[in-house]
Amino acid sequence: MALLPILRYPDARLHTRARPVAQVDQTIERLIDDMIETMYAAVGIGLAATQVNVHQRLIVIDISDDHQNPQVFINPRILAREGSVLREEGCLSVPGIYECVTRSETVVVEALDRRGQPFSLQATGLLAVCIQHEMDHLEGKVFVEYLSPLKQNRIKTKMRKRARETL
Repeated sequence: MALLPILRYPDARLHTRARPVAQVDQTIERLIDDMIETMYAAVGIGLAATQVNVHQRLIVIDISDDHQNPQVFINPRILAREGSVLREEGCLSVPGIYECVTRSETVVVEALDRRGQPFSLQATGLLAVCIQHEMDHLEGKVFVEYLSPLKQNRIKTKMRKRARETL
C-alpha cells in the first residue's frame, strides 16, 4: 500500500467529473487500499478518488471511532433523499477549514462494494452527510462551493497563501 498525494483546493483538477469504474480489478483494489491508507494517515473520515487525482467514481468512508470499518462505494448513485440537516464539514482537500453546509438528512445509495458486488444502503446522520460530501467530489464540486462567494474567495486566498508558504 502507498500514501497518495491529496489535491488541495483550489486545484483545478478537483473540478473534474469522475468517470464510472468499468471493471473492479486488481488496479481498483490496490487504489481502494491506497485510498483507505491515505484517508487514515490524513485523519479523515472520507476520501474520493478525485481528491487523489484519479477521476473514477470511487469513494471510501470510515466514520467509526476505531477506524476499523472502512466502507467502499464504487459507482455510487443516490436513489432517494429525505429531510435536511445543517452540519459543520471539513475536507482533506481544504485542510483547516470548517463551515456549515446543508445536506439531506437521509439518503438511499446504491453502489458496488470492493469486490464489485452491488448493494444499497440507507444512511442517516454523519454517514449520509459524508456520502453526499464525497459524491460531490465525483461531480467536481468541493464543499466550499456551497458557501457565499465572499467566503469562497477568502478560503481560496487562505489556501493559496498556505501553498506559497510551504514551498
